[in-house]
Amino acid sequence: MLISDDADADALISRLAGPLAPPAREAFRRAAEDALARIPCLGEGAAYRAVAALQRAFFVPLDDHRAAWDIQQRPRVNKLTKAPPIAHGRER
Repeated sequence: MLISDDADADALISRLAGPLAPPAREAFRRAAEDALARIPCLGEGAAYRAVAALQRAFFVPLDDHRAAWDIQQRPRVNKLTKAPPIAHGRER
């Protein structure tokens, strides 16, 4: 199946731009549109392979500090964490 209209190509680009950092999305979109314009026989598989390879070039993984920010926050206080631990072997 050939990509017949711009909507299919735009949907592919949008789907692959989602995991990218916001500043990289626009640059990725321009590069992907340029890559798709250069493919002589634009089929669904060829388009995906071209754009997926570009996505890897624009993807920047999270550093350790940004990936673990939620883990290092103070634990939430609720009635389970405020109560004393149940003693093992305690009479019921």
